[in-house]
Amino acid sequence: MECKKKEAEGAAGIDMELSVIIAKLAEGMFVSIQIFIMTLVFSLPLGLVVAFGRMSKNAILRNAVKVYISIMRGTPLMLQLMMVYFGPFYLFRIKVGNGFRLWAAFIGFVINYAAYFAEIYRSGIQSMPAGQYEAAKLLGYSRTQTFFRIILPQVIKRILPSVTNEVITLVKDTSLAFTIGVLEMFTQAKALASSQTSMIPFVAAGLFYYIFNLIVACTMEWMEKKLEYYR
Repeated sequence: MECKKKEAEGAAGIDMELSVIIAKLAEGMFVSIQIFIMTLVFSLPLGLVVAFGRMSKNAILRNAVKVYISIMRGTPLMLQLMMVYFGPFYLFRIKVGNGFRLWAAFIGFVINYAAYFAEIYRSGIQSMPAGQYEAAKLLGYSRTQTFFRIILPQVIKRILPSVTNEVITLVKDTSLAFTIGVLEMFTQAKALASSQTSMIPFVAAGLFYYIFNLIVACTMEWMEKKLEYYR
Protein backbone atom coordinates (compact mmCIF):
# COMPACT_ATOMS: atom_id res chain seq x y z
CA MET A 1 0.00 0.00 0.00
CA GLU A 2 2.81 2.38 0.95
CA CYS A 3 4.60 1.68 -2.36
CA LYS A 4 1.45 2.47 -4.31
CA LYS A 5 0.96 5.65 -2.29
CA LYS A 6 4.53 6.75 -3.02
CA GLU A 7 4.09 5.97 -6.73
CA ALA A 8 0.89 8.02 -6.81
CA GLU A 9 2.61 10.91 -5.03
CA GLY A 10 5.53 10.70 -7.47
CA ALA A 11 3.22 10.73 -10.48
CA ALA A 12 1.32 13.71 -9.04
CA GLY A 13 4.63 15.49 -8.47
CA ILE A 14 5.69 14.92 -12.08
CA ASP A 15 2.31 16.16 -13.36
CA MET A 16 2.64 19.26 -11.18
CA GLU A 17 6.21 19.80 -12.42
CA LEU A 18 5.15 19.54 -16.07
CA SER A 19 2.21 21.89 -15.57
CA VAL A 20 4.51 24.48 -13.98
CA ILE A 21 7.03 24.13 -16.82
CA ILE A 22 4.34 24.51 -19.50
CA ALA A 23 2.77 27.49 -17.72
CA LYS A 24 6.10 29.31 -17.36
CA LEU A 25 7.17 28.52 -20.92
CA ALA A 26 3.79 29.74 -22.19
CA GLU A 27 4.41 33.06 -20.41
CA GLY A 28 7.81 33.32 -22.07
CA MET A 29 6.37 32.26 -25.43
CA PHE A 30 3.88 35.14 -25.25
CA VAL A 31 6.78 37.57 -24.91
CA SER A 32 8.66 35.86 -27.77
CA ILE A 33 5.57 36.16 -29.99
CA GLN A 34 5.30 39.86 -29.11
CA ILE A 35 8.91 40.42 -30.21
CA PHE A 36 8.33 38.36 -33.36
CA ILE A 37 5.17 40.22 -34.42
CA MET A 38 6.47 43.72 -33.60
CA THR A 39 9.68 43.02 -35.50
CA LEU A 40 7.87 41.90 -38.65
CA VAL A 41 5.23 44.65 -38.53
CA PHE A 42 7.86 47.41 -38.43
CA SER A 43 10.96 45.92 -40.08
CA LEU A 44 9.26 44.80 -43.31
CA PRO A 45 8.03 48.31 -44.32
CA LEU A 46 11.16 49.94 -42.87
CA GLY A 47 13.28 47.54 -44.91
CA LEU A 48 11.56 48.72 -48.09
CA VAL A 49 12.28 52.37 -47.22
CA VAL A 50 15.92 51.49 -46.49
CA ALA A 51 16.12 49.63 -49.81
CA PHE A 52 15.00 52.80 -51.62
CA GLY A 53 17.71 54.71 -49.78
CA ARG A 54 20.26 52.07 -50.75
CA MET A 55 19.29 52.48 -54.43
CA SER A 56 19.05 56.29 -54.28
CA LYS A 57 20.86 58.42 -56.86
CA ASN A 58 21.93 60.72 -54.03
CA ALA A 59 25.44 59.53 -53.16
CA ILE A 60 25.32 60.86 -49.58
CA LEU A 61 22.06 59.09 -48.76
CA ARG A 62 23.12 55.92 -50.58
CA ASN A 63 26.44 55.70 -48.73
CA ALA A 64 24.86 56.53 -45.35
CA VAL A 65 22.35 53.71 -45.80
CA LYS A 66 25.13 51.41 -46.97
CA VAL A 67 27.07 52.10 -43.75
CA TYR A 68 23.95 51.46 -41.63
CA ILE A 69 23.34 48.12 -43.36
CA SER A 70 27.01 47.19 -43.00
CA ILE A 71 26.94 47.90 -39.24
CA MET A 72 23.69 46.00 -38.68
CA ARG A 73 24.90 42.97 -40.62
CA GLY A 74 28.49 43.10 -39.37
CA THR A 75 27.90 43.27 -35.61
CA PRO A 76 26.16 40.76 -33.31
CA LEU A 77 22.49 41.31 -32.57
CA MET A 78 23.27 40.82 -28.87
CA LEU A 79 25.61 43.83 -28.97
CA GLN A 80 23.00 45.93 -30.78
CA LEU A 81 20.40 45.09 -28.13
CA MET A 82 22.82 46.12 -25.39
CA MET A 83 23.57 49.38 -27.20
CA VAL A 84 19.86 50.21 -27.50
CA TYR A 85 19.16 49.40 -23.84
CA PHE A 86 22.28 50.83 -22.15
CA GLY A 87 23.07 53.53 -24.73
CA PRO A 88 20.63 56.19 -23.44
CA PHE A 89 22.26 56.13 -20.00
CA TYR A 90 25.93 55.93 -21.01
CA LEU A 91 25.62 58.40 -23.89
CA PHE A 92 23.02 60.89 -22.60
CA ARG A 93 22.72 60.02 -18.88
CA ILE A 94 19.05 59.21 -19.38
CA LYS A 95 17.86 56.69 -16.80
CA VAL A 96 15.61 53.95 -18.12
CA GLY A 97 13.50 51.60 -16.04
CA ASN A 98 12.80 47.91 -16.37
CA GLY A 99 9.78 48.73 -18.50
CA PHE A 100 12.15 49.84 -21.26
CA ARG A 101 13.66 46.35 -21.61
CA LEU A 102 10.95 45.02 -23.91
CA TRP A 103 10.85 48.25 -25.93
CA ALA A 104 14.63 48.09 -26.31
CA ALA A 105 14.21 44.54 -27.64
CA PHE A 106 11.58 45.75 -30.13
CA ILE A 107 13.81 48.59 -31.35
CA GLY A 108 16.94 46.44 -31.55
CA PHE A 109 15.25 43.67 -33.52
CA VAL A 110 13.47 46.08 -35.88
CA ILE A 111 16.58 48.05 -36.89
CA ASN A 112 18.58 44.83 -37.26
CA TYR A 113 16.08 42.94 -39.41
CA ALA A 114 15.21 46.03 -41.48
CA ALA A 115 18.80 45.97 -42.77
CA TYR A 116 18.51 42.34 -43.87
CA PHE A 117 15.10 42.84 -45.44
CA ALA A 118 16.41 45.95 -47.26
CA GLU A 119 19.03 43.90 -49.08
CA ILE A 120 16.45 41.24 -49.93
CA TYR A 121 14.10 43.91 -51.32
CA ARG A 122 16.94 45.52 -53.26
CA SER A 123 17.95 42.27 -54.93
CA GLY A 124 14.33 41.59 -55.90
CA ILE A 125 13.70 45.08 -57.29
CA GLN A 126 16.93 45.18 -59.27
CA SER A 127 16.21 41.77 -60.79
CA MET A 128 13.07 43.06 -62.52
CA PRO A 129 13.46 43.54 -66.31
CA ALA A 130 13.56 47.16 -67.55
CA GLY A 131 10.81 46.25 -70.03
CA GLN A 132 8.32 46.07 -67.15
CA TYR A 133 8.84 49.77 -66.40
CA GLU A 134 8.74 50.74 -70.08
CA ALA A 135 5.49 48.84 -70.68
CA ALA A 136 3.88 50.47 -67.63
CA LYS A 137 4.96 53.91 -68.85
CA LEU A 138 3.36 53.27 -72.26
CA LEU A 139 0.13 52.27 -70.49
CA GLY A 140 0.08 55.61 -68.68
CA TYR A 141 1.05 54.43 -65.20
CA SER A 142 2.89 56.82 -62.90
CA ARG A 143 6.12 55.69 -61.22
CA THR A 144 4.27 55.07 -57.95
CA GLN A 145 1.50 53.08 -59.66
CA THR A 146 4.08 51.09 -61.63
CA PHE A 147 5.93 50.11 -58.50
CA PHE A 148 3.00 49.21 -56.24
CA ARG A 149 0.71 47.64 -58.86
CA ILE A 150 3.16 45.88 -61.17
CA ILE A 151 6.67 45.62 -59.73
CA LEU A 152 6.09 45.03 -56.00
CA PRO A 153 3.75 42.00 -56.34
CA GLN A 154 6.32 40.29 -58.57
CA VAL A 155 9.17 41.27 -56.24
CA ILE A 156 7.32 39.76 -53.26
CA LYS A 157 6.89 36.51 -55.18
CA ARG A 158 10.61 36.39 -56.02
CA ILE A 159 11.94 37.26 -52.57
CA LEU A 160 9.49 35.19 -50.50
CA PRO A 161 11.87 32.20 -50.02
CA SER A 162 14.60 34.54 -48.72
CA VAL A 163 12.12 36.35 -46.48
CA THR A 164 10.91 32.98 -45.17
CA ASN A 165 14.46 32.07 -44.11
CA GLU A 166 14.83 35.38 -42.26
CA VAL A 167 11.44 34.98 -40.56
CA ILE A 168 12.34 31.48 -39.35
CA THR A 169 15.67 32.81 -38.09
CA LEU A 170 13.78 35.57 -36.27
CA VAL A 171 11.78 32.98 -34.32
CA LYS A 172 15.02 31.55 -32.93
CA ASP A 173 16.69 34.95 -32.51
CA THR A 174 13.99 36.09 -30.09
CA SER A 175 15.92 34.08 -27.48
CA LEU A 176 18.69 36.72 -27.68
CA ALA A 177 16.43 39.16 -25.84
CA PHE A 178 17.70 37.53 -22.62
CA THR A 179 20.81 39.70 -23.10
CA ILE A 180 18.94 42.69 -21.69
CA GLY A 181 16.89 40.74 -19.18
CA VAL A 182 13.70 40.20 -21.18
CA LEU A 183 11.87 37.15 -19.83
CA GLU A 184 11.20 35.43 -23.13
CA MET A 185 10.81 31.67 -23.45
CA PHE A 186 14.47 30.63 -23.46
CA THR A 187 15.16 32.70 -20.33
CA GLN A 188 12.25 30.98 -18.60
CA ALA A 189 13.56 27.58 -19.72
CA LYS A 190 17.02 28.32 -18.28
CA ALA A 191 15.55 29.45 -14.97
CA LEU A 192 13.37 26.33 -14.73
CA ALA A 193 16.27 24.03 -15.64
CA SER A 194 18.44 25.62 -12.94
CA SER A 195 15.77 25.43 -10.24
CA GLN A 196 14.75 21.85 -11.04
CA THR A 197 18.17 20.54 -12.17
CA SER A 198 16.46 18.96 -15.17
CA MET A 199 16.72 19.01 -18.96
CA ILE A 200 12.95 18.78 -19.35
CA PRO A 201 12.46 22.59 -19.61
CA PHE A 202 14.96 22.76 -22.50
CA VAL A 203 13.27 19.87 -24.31
CA ALA A 204 9.88 21.51 -23.83
CA ALA A 205 11.25 24.87 -25.05
CA GLY A 206 12.67 23.12 -28.11
CA LEU A 207 9.22 21.70 -28.89
CA PHE A 208 7.67 25.15 -28.47
CA TYR A 209 10.19 26.66 -30.91
CA TYR A 210 9.73 23.83 -33.39
CA ILE A 211 5.93 24.15 -33.39
CA PHE A 212 6.20 27.93 -33.77
CA ASN A 213 8.61 27.53 -36.70
CA LEU A 214 6.40 24.88 -38.27
CA ILE A 215 3.42 27.25 -38.18
CA VAL A 216 5.53 30.03 -39.71
CA ALA A 217 6.88 27.73 -42.45
CA CYS A 218 3.40 26.45 -43.35
CA THR A 219 2.05 30.01 -43.46
CA MET A 220 4.84 31.18 -45.76
CA GLU A 221 4.37 28.12 -47.99
CA TRP A 222 0.65 28.96 -48.24
CA MET A 223 1.58 32.53 -49.23
CA GLU A 224 3.92 31.21 -51.94
CA LYS A 225 1.11 29.12 -53.42
CA LYS A 226 -1.21 32.15 -53.37
CA LEU A 227 1.39 34.12 -55.34
CA GLU A 228 1.79 31.45 -58.04
CA TYR A 229 -0.23 33.85 -60.23
CA TYR A 230 2.87 36.03 -60.63
CA ARG A 231 4.96 33.57 -62.64
